[in-house]
Amino acid sequence: MPDLNPLIPGFLVALGIGLLIGIDRERTKGDGPSREAAGLRTFTLASLAGAAGMAAGGDLLLGAVTLGIAALAGLAYWRARDDDPGLTTEVALVLVTLLGGVAIREPAVAAGLGVVVAVLLNARPELHRFARSVLTDAELKDLLIFAGATLVVLPLLPDEPVGPFGALNLRNVWIVVILVMAVSALGYVAMRIVGTRFGLPTAGLASGFISSTATIAAMGGHAAKTPAVCRSAVAGAVLSTVATIVQLVVVLAATSPATLKAFWLPLATSGAAALAYGGLFTLSALKQKGEGPKQTDGAFGLKTALAFAVTLAIILVLSAALQNWFGETGILLAAAAAGLADAHSAAISVAALVAAGKMDTAHAIFPILVGMTTNTVTKIVMAVANGDRAFAVRVVPGLLLVIAAAWAGALVDMRH
Repeated sequence: MPDLNPLIPGFLVALGIGLLIGIDRERTKGDGPSREAAGLRTFTLASLAGAAGMAAGGDLLLGAVTLGIAALAGLAYWRARDDDPGLTTEVALVLVTLLGGVAIREPAVAAGLGVVVAVLLNARPELHRFARSVLTDAELKDLLIFAGATLVVLPLLPDEPVGPFGALNLRNVWIVVILVMAVSALGYVAMRIVGTRFGLPTAGLASGFISSTATIAAMGGHAAKTPAVCRSAVAGAVLSTVATIVQLVVVLAATSPATLKAFWLPLATSGAAALAYGGLFTLSALKQKGEGPKQTDGAFGLKTALAFAVTLAIILVLSAALQNWFGETGILLAAAAAGLADAHSAAISVAALVAAGKMDTAHAIFPILVGMTTNTVTKIVMAVANGDRAFAVRVVPGLLLVIAAAWAGALVDMRH
C-alpha cells in the first residue's frame, strides 16, 4: 500500500475550513445585485489557494496569495460599502486564506481555529445582543480590569522568591488575586443566571475545588456589598470546605492510601458537618422572599482580591518565619506552618513520609489535623477581613464546627 502524501491532510483540512466558513457566509450574503461578493465557493477557493501557496512556495508565496486575496476583498468592500459598511466577510476571507496555509504545516491547529471562526460568525446575533443589551457598562469595565490583571500585569511579575525569608513569589500572589476575582465573577454570573438564592451556594461549592480560602474571601465580598445575599454567601462559603475535604481524599489516595484509610473518619465527620451547616443556610436562603437587590459594585471584586492577597502574603511570611526559626525537624510545626497557606500541602507532606516508611500511619493523623486547623484559622481570618459582621458571625461557627467534627472523628477513631 503506497504511503499517503503528507500534503493531503493539510489540503483536506483547508477544504473543510473553506466549506465550513463558506456555508455560513453563503447563508448571509443575500441575493440580487446587492449581495455580498464572497460565498461558499469563494471561501473554499481562498482556503485552498492559501494551502497551495504554502505547499508550493512556503511563507513567501502564501504572503503573496494573501495580499492578492486582501486586495480583492478590499475592492469588493469599496464597491459595496454604501449597502453594507461592515468588514466581517472581507476580514474572514483573508483569515481563511491564512488558515489554508497554516493547514499545510499544522492541520490540527488550523482546524481548531477554523471552527472557532465559524462559531464566531454564526453567533453574530447572540454576540451583538450580549454586548449591547446583557453586558452593562460597569461589567465591561470590570472585564477590562480582569483582562489587564491577567494578560498585562501577570506576565510582568517575576517568578522567584522575594521578601523576608524568601516567602513571597509575586507571580503566585498575583495569581491568587486573579483567582479570587474569577471566583467572585463565578458567583456574580451564577446570581444573574439563577438568582442569589441558588447561585451563590452553587458557585461556592464549585469554586471551592479551585480554592476554598479564596472562595470564602469572595463570598465575604458579596455579602459585604449586598447584605441581602448574606445567607446565600454563607452557604457558598461553608460548602466550599466540602471541596477541600474531597480534595484531601484525592491527594491522600494518590500519595498514601494507607494514610487515607487511617484518616477516613475525620474526613467523613468534617465533610458531613460542612454539608449539614452549608445545607441549612442554603435552605434558609431558598425560603427567603425575593432575590435581593442586584449588585452594583462590580463582578470581579478587585478590592476583595487585593485584600485577600495582602492577608495571604502576611500568612506566608509568618509560615516561612516559623520554619526558619524552628527548622524542618519538627513535623508538627512544619504541618502547622504549611496549613496556614494550604491544607493539602500539609497532608501531602505527611502522607509522603508515610509512603516512604518514615512515619507510622497512626502518627500521621495528628499532623494532618493540625494542618487542617491552621488552614481553618486562615479561612476565619479571610471571613472576618473580607465580609461584614453578619457574614463573619455566621461563617466562623460553621468553620469551627467543621474542624471540630474532624477532631471528634479522630478521637473516636483512636478510642477504637
